[in-house]
Amino acid sequence: MNRSLDVPELAAPGGITLRPWRLSDLGLVREASEDEYIPLITTVPSPFSEPAGVAFVERQWRRATSGTGYPFVIVECGGRPVGNVGLWVKDLSQGRASLGYWVVESARGQGAAAAALASVAKWALLELRIPRLELYVEPWNSASVRTAERSGFQREGLLRRWQQVGAERRDMFRYARLNGEL
Repeated sequence: MNRSLDVPELAAPGGITLRPWRLSDLGLVREASEDEYIPLITTVPSPFSEPAGVAFVERQWRRATSGTGYPFVIVECGGRPVGNVGLWVKDLSQGRASLGYWVVESARGQGAAAAALASVAKWALLELRIPRLELYVEPWNSASVRTAERSGFQREGLLRRWQQVGAERRDMFRYARLNGEL
């Protein structure tokens, strides 16, 4: 059985804060559920209902308590939650972990995702001493490609039909960042 993980609060550039999920984040879940893409690649409920939103937040808590990952809420400097970045550790015994992130449309283009991703990656590499971090981005998603690259990740290749997204299998770029590359 995996041990429970403690999701810390982390500071990121630009006044961004990363913290554990709270029930008060249901507005963020609601906005994310209205996005045409976020619910396809995550467990964000669509359509939104309060019970489904609560279940989503509780699922984030279980990820930490079951030891499968560190789900963080991205909070901009004014205190508004704007997204999520998760560090998933199911492959930690093989020396690697994966990351995923999203930001709601109303907060995109302001650097919150890149600041959050870089901070969680630095924490994972330095504090948790994870040897290798990976993330996957669809080739068409140029904003997410820029976010990964600005956060110090290097593209390693194209994985054809790698992931189920909605009703189809899609290609993904694989990015990695290694311990010692800070």
